[in-house]
Amino acid sequence: MAFHKQIFTILILAILVVTVTSTSAQHYNEAKDKQIISVKFSNIMNNPITPWNPKPIYPIIDPTAYIHPQASVIGDVIIGANVMVYPMASIRGDEGMPVYIGNDSNVQDGVVIHGLETTDEQGKPVEKHLVDVNGKKYVYVGENVTLAHQSMVHGPAYVGNDTFIGFQTLVFKAEVGNKCVLEPKSAAIGVTISDNKYIPAGMIVTSQKDADKLPIITEDFAYKNRNEAVVHVNTNLAKGYNRATESA
Repeated sequence: MAFHKQIFTILILAILVVTVTSTSAQHYNEAKDKQIISVKFSNIMNNPITPWNPKPIYPIIDPTAYIHPQASVIGDVIIGANVMVYPMASIRGDEGMPVYIGNDSNVQDGVVIHGLETTDEQGKPVEKHLVDVNGKKYVYVGENVTLAHQSMVHGPAYVGNDTFIGFQTLVFKAEVGNKCVLEPKSAAIGVTISDNKYIPAGMIVTSQKDADKLPIITEDFAYKNRNEAVVHVNTNLAKGYNRATESA
């Protein structure tokens, strides 16, 4: 009887060892798979090969810029010095490309920068989807630009230097000049906005006639120096986040 008990105990132990070993191997494989996925699907990555772009391109990011781990930067994207890109921002150079973001600009939480295809399936440029800047063609965001929370710049588009794009605003098929302000929930669609003008909150500008009548920014304008202050904060945050990352 004692012999049978010993055999039974040995069998139970063997089953437990096999179960534990199998479970450990499964957990190891799952962890390994997750590791592979995390390497393959980084938040900064090449664009995929497509009929309109057979060449994967990795983003060019200045080392002084800071890209938050929860932001996404994909493909043919050029990001300048001291640029701050916040959580849940999406900058995709996989259809309209390249995407350019100038020095000292900031791309805040939930911002989307994208563009309509700039090359057709025969490799020819789609001119109507391109904006020329000094002989090069981009979805273009200049220097010292603020793209506030949940705003969108969708190419073909151009945003000039020292311009403030307010919360939940839209720039689409449009060119916005230097030192402009788009107040919250406004939009510029299919128009050109001259330098030093602003779009009041909630206004959607879709005709050039209306764009030409937009008010000029004066000394008493509420947002007159707002962009300068926001840029100052965000360039310093980029430096701070980079220091924290380096010391971690």
